[in-house]
Amino acid sequence: MEHIIIGGVAGGMSAATRLRRLDEDAHITVVERSGHVSFANCGLPYHVGGVIEDRGSLLLQTPASLGRRFGLDVRVGTEAVQIDRERRVVVVRELATDTVSELPYDHVLLSPGARPVRPPIPGIERALSLRDIEDTDALVAASTPARTAAIIGGGFIGLELAENLTRRGIAVTVVEAADQVMTPLDPEMVAPVHDHLRASGVVLRLGASVTAVGPDTVTLATGEHVPADLVVSAVGVRPDTRLADDAGLETGRLGGILVDSRFRTSDPRILAVGDAVEKRDALDGEQVLVPLANTANRQGRMAADVMAGLPAHDRPVLGTAIVGVFGLQVATTGWSEKRLVAAGRPHRVVHTHPASHATYYPGAEGMSLKLLVDRDTDAILGAQGVGREGVDKRIDVIATAMTGGLTASALADLELAYAPAFASAKDPVNMLGYVADNLRTGVSRSVQWHELADAVADGAVLVDVRTHEEHESGAIPGAVLIPVDELRGRLDEIPPGPVVVHCAVGQRGHTAARVLAHAGREVRNLDGGYRTWLAGTGLRHPVLAH
Repeated sequence: MEHIIIGGVAGGMSAATRLRRLDEDAHITVVERSGHVSFANCGLPYHVGGVIEDRGSLLLQTPASLGRRFGLDVRVGTEAVQIDRERRVVVVRELATDTVSELPYDHVLLSPGARPVRPPIPGIERALSLRDIEDTDALVAASTPARTAAIIGGGFIGLELAENLTRRGIAVTVVEAADQVMTPLDPEMVAPVHDHLRASGVVLRLGASVTAVGPDTVTLATGEHVPADLVVSAVGVRPDTRLADDAGLETGRLGGILVDSRFRTSDPRILAVGDAVEKRDALDGEQVLVPLANTANRQGRMAADVMAGLPAHDRPVLGTAIVGVFGLQVATTGWSEKRLVAAGRPHRVVHTHPASHATYYPGAEGMSLKLLVDRDTDAILGAQGVGREGVDKRIDVIATAMTGGLTASALADLELAYAPAFASAKDPVNMLGYVADNLRTGVSRSVQWHELADAVADGAVLVDVRTHEEHESGAIPGAVLIPVDELRGRLDEIPPGPVVVHCAVGQRGHTAARVLAHAGREVRNLDGGYRTWLAGTGLRHPVLAH
């Protein structure tokens, strides 16, 4: 059997090595346009910043090592220029010599990845992108003399480069057309990310667009000129479907290659995986683009099974992702609240602000977690987390629970590893489950930060149950202070009608809400407390009580 794999990084190389382990007799050719295969592309920003000092450590394999171990015919610096489906040959060109040749195939696997989007603005040719080793070398060379940099785009790659260029001593400005960086996050969850970026020296230009790239500046739509010895375009990627388009393969409405559950394109002899293909969303079954390494590697392995005749099928995607931002962990899985609202899907929201491990053990760090739950079925629809430590494993546990079909309330029943240095006896994931179960059963009722103003306008009394010191340091306008420990003896001070209680993060508010409920009052707790309200309303500083 003749198998040709086009693209030699995550999906392509996973497929090639798996296919060899399944079939010792097949002839497997890997065609890669760049000069390297099987490199750690997710580590590229960290080599730019000097965190990964040795460039060679990014090169996980070479054509020679893959040939020795797996018997692969790996051709770097070689571009696949055409798939002749009638003759069943792939036309390739060696870039160094411009030599053209034909490779016959029984199966072709397309894994060309995604290519950076280049906004059509004057001077954009000066902007660098980051996709492969060659791009990395160019960025390292360009950043050596640079004192200022403008990064167009505030997504994952943009923020990783902002951190790493700052590490090199470069003054960085991030220009983002949306009103926030990391658009998969909801606004109250991204607020601490904005604050942390600014505190780390990064200048944010949000809701701004670049209209031109000059010799040493970028020009914004406002007319402002941002200093930029170095310009990086990181506005996103789009599936690289050029070869598929030329071959007449079907693509979807999102611009990716269409494949079935066994990765077969509209031509069953041609399979496709990775960032170039459209995936199936785990929540609604619709087509989505999810350019993530885990999915590309998994799809490559499964496509190899298909090519070897095994009964393999693709899985839907949650879009689980994490990024480091100057020591802050920012992670997400599933849908955001913005997306749920846009889709008109009924949901509940839980915000918590736990510690990464037991607070009596040194080194505990705070985090913010958000859980999104189907209002009718209690299914977990998504989660987000921001904090210095422990966010990764909490989002991973929730993503695992979603894959396993656990409900939000069932998170309370998970038996998770505990010792004071690593977690709490009631792990933050368990606590999300407790809160979700209280909401599901009606033990608790909550109001969200963006619903509070309407609730007060409709006549609800807002009661702050924190301490006097906390209230004086910052308060929600109009809140009446009755500390939770004094609440039972001061119930008659609360005017008739509905009540909303709040504390710092929600826990004391829950206790206060139960006291009021037992007293016959209609009461809701401000979800996530003052901390979530402050982040969501966009107030950079506390509102001092009078």
